[in-house]
Amino acid sequence: MNHSTSLPGKVYLIGAGPGAQDLMTLRGARLLAQADVVLHDALVTGEMLELCPQAAKILVGKRCGQLSTAQAFINKQLVDQARKHAVVVRLKGGDPMLFGRADEELRALEDAGIAVEVVPGITTALAAAAASKQPLTKRGVARSVAFFTSSTAPDESQQTALPDCDTLVQYMGGREASATAGRLLAQGRRADTPVVMIENCSRPEQRVVRLTLSQLALGLGEQQGPVLVMLGEAMARRARQAADGALQARASRA
Repeated sequence: MNHSTSLPGKVYLIGAGPGAQDLMTLRGARLLAQADVVLHDALVTGEMLELCPQAAKILVGKRCGQLSTAQAFINKQLVDQARKHAVVVRLKGGDPMLFGRADEELRALEDAGIAVEVVPGITTALAAAAASKQPLTKRGVARSVAFFTSSTAPDESQQTALPDCDTLVQYMGGREASATAGRLLAQGRRADTPVVMIENCSRPEQRVVRLTLSQLALGLGEQQGPVLVMLGEAMARRARQAADGALQARASRA
């Protein structure tokens, strides 16, 4: 669907959701099926890319601790591709507007005079709450939630203030979550504060681990995929969950 450079195409910033293909929105799937080119994150699964077999695919992955594509290069790619194609998709894990560098990409596209639309996705915190059957809010226990990450820009302090909320959800929370736990303990949070860690949320290899704040401070061990950590009294097991967990533990030792 190439066309004249005098008539730029349109860019869609689409949230791929937490990973499972069927957690993508219908609008997102429809646009993927129409895309000429898709620039996607490293966290976007191969199953998700099956929704756009007709499109050219460009990996612009940004993974913590691994080689990443500079954001300025991604911005330029979006502008260049929109000048060559009618439908350009920037496919991001989770939701584009939460820890998705959407501001930089929106600015670059707007400055270049290119039309852009944002299609929301299910952010991992909500998928993790659903997967663990653990509401982020609870009447009389938790009425405020904060999503945060320890990742900082090069010119920012490496230790930003922690949110003051009932439930804390730390994205990209592998080793960083253990440091957060230590800081929370130092600030007076109870050592037995419940914590739920989810790795590879919504994917076949999903893993859910329940522990306490003091245990989290000791570390999570090795992880094979993206990790999200939820902390707070809302993470306490319900009575039936506790009973089922005890039965499972006894069965595993048998």
